[in-house]
Amino acid sequence: MSGHSKWATIKRKKGKLDAERGRLFTKLIKEITIAARDGGGDPKGNPRLRTAIENAKAESMPAANIDRAVLKGTGELPGTRYDEYFYEGYGPGGVALLIQVLTDNKNRTTGELRHLMTKHGGNLGEAGCVAWMFSTRGLISIDKSMVAEDKLLEIALDAGAEDVSAESDAYEVTTAVADFAAVQTALDGAGITFLSAELARLPATSVTVGEKDAVQLLKLLEMLEDHDDVQKVFSNFDISDELMEKLRGE
Repeated sequence: MSGHSKWATIKRKKGKLDAERGRLFTKLIKEITIAARDGGGDPKGNPRLRTAIENAKAESMPAANIDRAVLKGTGELPGTRYDEYFYEGYGPGGVALLIQVLTDNKNRTTGELRHLMTKHGGNLGEAGCVAWMFSTRGLISIDKSMVAEDKLLEIALDAGAEDVSAESDAYEVTTAVADFAAVQTALDGAGITFLSAELARLPATSVTVGEKDAVQLLKLLEMLEDHDDVQKVFSNFDISDELMEKLRGE
C-alpha cells in the first residue's frame, strides 16, 4: 500500500475530516471551480468536474453550493481566480512529497509552505525533484462492507480497472486516467458507493520509515493538509502494518 493510501487510512480512523467540515467544503468548492473553469461546466464531458461534484455530494455539500461553484468556474458568476500548482520536496526520512495547491496568491502560499516544511523536518525542492517518481492514476476507495471482493473484482476489471487491492479497512481500485470515468460509472451502476474517488499521484517505489520519522512525517502531512490552499499531498512513505495500527490509535 502506498504512503498516500496509508495516510488516508489513518485519517479515516481519526475522523479528522468530519471534524473540520467547513475547511473540507472550501477545498471541494475550489476543486469544483477550477475543474469547471478548465474543462467546462458539464460533468458528463468533464471527468474532473464529475469527480469533484461526486466527492462534494459524498460529504453532503448542499446542491446550491455545488451549483454556485460550477457557475463561478464557468464565469457565469463572479468569484476568486484560483490557479493550480504543484510543490515538491522531502519530508522526514527522505520521503518524497508532491503537494497540489489551488491558490489566489502564489507568493503567499510558497512562503507559508516553506515555513511548514522547515518547521516539521522537511524542505521544499526545485521543480522536478520528485515529480518523476509519481504517475497519475485513478484511485477509488470502497468500504469493505459495501461489496464482496470477488464481485468488486469482476465489476472493476470488466470496466477497465488496472488492479483491485484489499487494504486494512477498504478496497482500492486503481485505473488508468482514461478509464477512471468508465470504472466509476460501472461501480455506480452496481450500487457501490465510494469512500473517495480521485486522480492521485501514486509512487513507483516507496521509502520505509521508522516510528520517529513516521510520527514527525504524519504531523507534517497533517499540517500541510490543514493549509487552506493545499488540496492533496502525495508521498512515497511506507511503514509496517503494526506501526500503522499504533499511529491510528493515537
